[in-house]
Amino acid sequence: MPDRVWAPPEPYDLHRSLLVLRRGPYDPAFRIAGDGAVWRATRTPEGPATLRLLPGPPVRATAWGPGADWVIDGLPALLGAEDDPGAFTAHHRVVAQAHRRHGGLRLARTGLVFESLVPAVLEQRVTAEEAYRAWRLLLRRFGEPAPGPGAGAGLWVMPEPRTFALLPSWEWHRAGVDPKRSAAVVRAARLARRMEEAARMPLPEALARLRAVPGIGPWTAAETLQRSNGAPDAITVGDLHLPGTVGYALTGLRGADDDRMLELLAPYAGQRHRAARLILLSGVAPARRAPRQRHARIERL
Repeated sequence: MPDRVWAPPEPYDLHRSLLVLRRGPYDPAFRIAGDGAVWRATRTPEGPATLRLLPGPPVRATAWGPGADWVIDGLPALLGAEDDPGAFTAHHRVVAQAHRRHGGLRLARTGLVFESLVPAVLEQRVTAEEAYRAWRLLLRRFGEPAPGPGAGAGLWVMPEPRTFALLPSWEWHRAGVDPKRSAAVVRAARLARRMEEAARMPLPEALARLRAVPGIGPWTAAETLQRSNGAPDAITVGDLHLPGTVGYALTGLRGADDDRMLELLAPYAGQRHRAARLILLSGVAPARRAPRQRHARIERL
């Protein structure tokens, strides 16, 4: 049960920095307890681990399981020690205001690619609710209880890549995952070691490595590397809402597409993901003009 204390530079917001790792409010691998502690279950190269983080300053970490030493060694990177928010310059008032308001935000780096890749694939072309449900079902049915007190906290460790690779089609269907998404996860699972190498690559090479797998496009690759690599320039393209939100926040006009979003974010080259995240945190967004789209539940067909 290794422990570690890390004193981040002030200001620092533990919850805001790590919430990006949570896949919905009922994620079996991520919890925020009533005392503010962050609980995280993960599968490391050395095996499953449970990590508890007590907000500081300083942040106090305790880990359990075969992968405990691995997560403790990687604690500073996970909490954003390798991130440099000082390299960011705001070029729009709304971004500058969000940057001041959320000065404690750091980009987390898990160093685990497959862990972020699977839920990103599950989120392709469906509602967040459907994707979060699939993630919960897959972890609870094919994962394992988190080590140490993590099991008592209701945490589950995601399945091994081999387990994903061998899942029969009816189990994917039961989880509400269509054949295109399940096939992408299976392909990535069979290449899991190659996928993990992307955690140590520069962003262009890492994007290319992930996109070499059929079914993993620019949206999925960026969403993955934002978390595994803490990549400040891994801007999400192909998103249904992000271009419109960025365009409206920066110009007050509706209807921006990916090309227009990238044009508006050009001054933030090298920091486009951070800029987009600050825009989302600003809360400035166009009002919805239509009810939320509802999809048929695949598992009921």
